[in-house]
Amino acid sequence: MAATPEMRASDGDRDRVVAALREHVAEGRLTVDEFNERLAQVYQSRTYGELATLTSDLPDIDLHTLPATVSSQSRPRPRRGTQTGLKAAWGAWATASAINWVIWLIVVISSVHWIYPWPLWVMGPWGAVLLVGTIFGRDQKRS
Repeated sequence: MAATPEMRASDGDRDRVVAALREHVAEGRLTVDEFNERLAQVYQSRTYGELATLTSDLPDIDLHTLPATVSSQSRPRPRRGTQTGLKAAWGAWATASAINWVIWLIVVISSVHWIYPWPLWVMGPWGAVLLVGTIFGRDQKRS
């Protein structure tokens, strides 16, 4: 059954018109303001005829020839996230170590006698684990 202008349009039909309008904006046929106006009209349209008037002054676009979007599973993972994670982990280690050393220093000064440097037990094992993870991390480039 052929679609007539009086037939009611579905949400999928509206989404296809929005995709076509986005493509026309990307190609410079529509300004962003025109796109926003037509976008509001797309979601108020109820029939195929109303949708057709929104794109009647634009050339037809075959939505099947548009480049396919790359799925998140086939996309290679960015390496920046790993570096950012390492920087954050080292930053947390440095911050916690600094806070512990300041507390230790305050206690030593206020007690007037030497206290064993216990912050070494906080920063030592944690730092060792971070160092091993940084050097032998599984996301490092393999030769």
